[in-house]
Amino acid sequence: MIHIRTHEEIELIRKSALMVTATLTEVAKFLKPGIATISVDAMAEQFIRDNGGKPSFKGYNGYPYTLCISVNEQIVHGFPGSYILKDGDIVSVDCGVYMNGFHGDHAYTFAIGDVKVEVLQLLNVTKQSLLLGIEQAKANNRVGDISFAIEQYTAKQHGYGIVRELVGHGVGMELHEDPQVPNYGRRGDGKRLKENMVIAIEPMINLGTRDVKTLEDGWTVVTADGKPSAHFEHTVVVRKDKGEALSTFVPIEAAERANKELNSSHYAIETQMM
Repeated sequence: MIHIRTHEEIELIRKSALMVTATLTEVAKFLKPGIATISVDAMAEQFIRDNGGKPSFKGYNGYPYTLCISVNEQIVHGFPGSYILKDGDIVSVDCGVYMNGFHGDHAYTFAIGDVKVEVLQLLNVTKQSLLLGIEQAKANNRVGDISFAIEQYTAKQHGYGIVRELVGHGVGMELHEDPQVPNYGRRGDGKRLKENMVIAIEPMINLGTRDVKTLEDGWTVVTADGKPSAHFEHTVVVRKDKGEALSTFVPIEAAERANKELNSSHYAIETQMM
């Protein structure tokens, strides 16, 4: 069932989505080479609970963590664990928060230290494709218009592989609602978009092949060729002229820049002292 939300419901979803933004901003401050991904998960859970929310993912269909942390060739649903982040990694962090009866769902892929230029380009293109998809989330368009915009930019213009097995979705009282929102498709296909529908748009784009496989944990999805993958997501409300993101990247990007400058300064000082 597809829900059309009231203004009051949209504002409650916005609060949940912005709590995800706040959590990902804390993650941006925390990430650096040398830390284990499980410590990021623990920090995020504490932050969410301290601010009156509940982690949407923890316990969802048996998922055991607050965050999905997917490193390098891991696309989505990666388990936080003992892996130690290192210079050159990319890390997709997907987070959901439940507050006031509604979920927010939001993801960002972080670059750790000195990342290869071709991988940074993948991140930039994936992020831009999300913005292009949001522009198409307007009343009387169809889901396929969002899908087409993302595919045209990532696959047709840049030659990347688009994950087909995993898609965006409606979000609200439930973490996953109708409609499904693929990242590939044709203009004019799919469900018609109506004003005040709320959806999660989340391009998952691979540097190489679009083919994927799932690891033995039953959750972690990785690229079949072992090449990196990027994932960005916003919770979006359908509006008359274009979609409106209820979450935001602005504070996350600012925290990421500040963290990199701080870590670069520490590295320079340590190098001088050697």
